[in-house]
Amino acid sequence: MLKDRFRKFLPVVVDLETGGFDSKKNPILEIAIQLIDLVDEKLVLGESHRYHIEPIEGLKIEQESLDFIKLDLNHPLRIAVDEGFALKELFKIINKHRSQYECSRAILVGHNAFFDHSFLLEACERQQINNSPFHPFSMLDTVTLGALATKQTVLARVCKELGIDYDNDEAHSAAYDAMVTAEVFCKIINDYDGLMSKGS
Repeated sequence: MLKDRFRKFLPVVVDLETGGFDSKKNPILEIAIQLIDLVDEKLVLGESHRYHIEPIEGLKIEQESLDFIKLDLNHPLRIAVDEGFALKELFKIINKHRSQYECSRAILVGHNAFFDHSFLLEACERQQINNSPFHPFSMLDTVTLGALATKQTVLARVCKELGIDYDNDEAHSAAYDAMVTAEVFCKIINDYDGLMSKGS
């Protein structure tokens, strides 16, 4: 069971696109989650879910961040929702998945996971959400896993070493980055488990 692999924690890959680097001063602009399933004792990608977020009034959006993630807040196809609505809907999905695998709670997986985790914690406090499914301080970081498995820390370089396709034109979309991060996570864990089973 998946619950037995991570001490009853359900790994959920999270990626956020934000209006800056300060979780207290800059808003979340996009959030995506990539669920992980267990099939034939291998971690595989499950469902993904994404929301564009309406920036919180009063928080500052840095133009440099918008340029970096190539985000046009006024794009006609960008249908943004309230931050609180997005979080509550995503948490419902995560909790349903958590119950399916009989896990006690979710654990955030991310590339530079502390960044996403800090923004998520701040958003929950801002929205007065007290029942986040995620562990309050523990995370699984693919930067660390990538350094261990490939001697690289940049996501694109980790992917190259692992033989995972990485499209620079798609990068810095929350949904794409969550998917690629999940592929990295699954491959490193699966490869490690394979080595351990051979050695035992």
